[in-house]
Amino acid sequence: MDFTVITSVYKNDSPTFIGVALDSMLVNQSIPPTEIILVQDGPVPYEISRLLLAYKDKYGDRIKVIKLAENKGLGNALKIGVENAKYEIIARMDSDDICLPNRFEKQLAYLEVHPECDIVGGQMTEFIDSPVNIIGRREVPLSNEEIYDYMKSRCALNHVTVMFRKEAVLKAGNYQDWFWNEDYYLWVRMMMTSCKFANIPDIAVNVRSGADQYARRGGKKYFDSEIGIKKLMLEKGMITRKEYIVNYIQRFIIQLLLPNSVRGWVFRKFARKN
Repeated sequence: MDFTVITSVYKNDSPTFIGVALDSMLVNQSIPPTEIILVQDGPVPYEISRLLLAYKDKYGDRIKVIKLAENKGLGNALKIGVENAKYEIIARMDSDDICLPNRFEKQLAYLEVHPECDIVGGQMTEFIDSPVNIIGRREVPLSNEEIYDYMKSRCALNHVTVMFRKEAVLKAGNYQDWFWNEDYYLWVRMMMTSCKFANIPDIAVNVRSGADQYARRGGKKYFDSEIGIKKLMLEKGMITRKEYIVNYIQRFIIQLLLPNSVRGWVFRKFARKN
């Protein structure tokens, strides 16, 4: 199967990390992508521009760089990436993470054996500084039924691990701007169109983490973002009012009341495996 990978780069990305991410897809992959779309989300430093040009010179038409005049945010950048993807199968990847060597091979095989499946994700590990310094693992459910149930409280797909069918994503309205939760918002809309979900049990991506990771998951904007999704799910009958209230209370405490250090401990203790 031919397939496209979409990712976004912006001014604060590290050229070194971008190179590592690209090599994990193009050099160290059992089945490398046919096309990689790099959406340049606004102006970037010379070092990043030079790096993208070097990869395009080396890999030719397999690398497509789409330059946006100003920063539009991840949701809008990915929307443009999906619209410009040449192939029906699309994988997601962030510009600073590392694909496991057989990630795409396993996901392509799953989609080939399960033509009814619209999107398949995988498990992920998180590391700090060195890829071997694993600090946690986020495990998500495997079956469509388990994923639908898990979505009532938390996002059941690791965004950077997903591979999906372009037609299904476009039918659900494609990516849209939704602060820090572009993926969760899309998955809920895909559920509304009765899409079929799955996760493979294998680690698909090793995700670069940092001390500020959990700090970003607090504050009123993040709280409003997640509660807005829960309101949509309540309105569409996807969760009960009781489930909505439980979600509201949990997020109010974690995202608005807890200091960053305590919030980090809660995530590492209850949302990750060491």
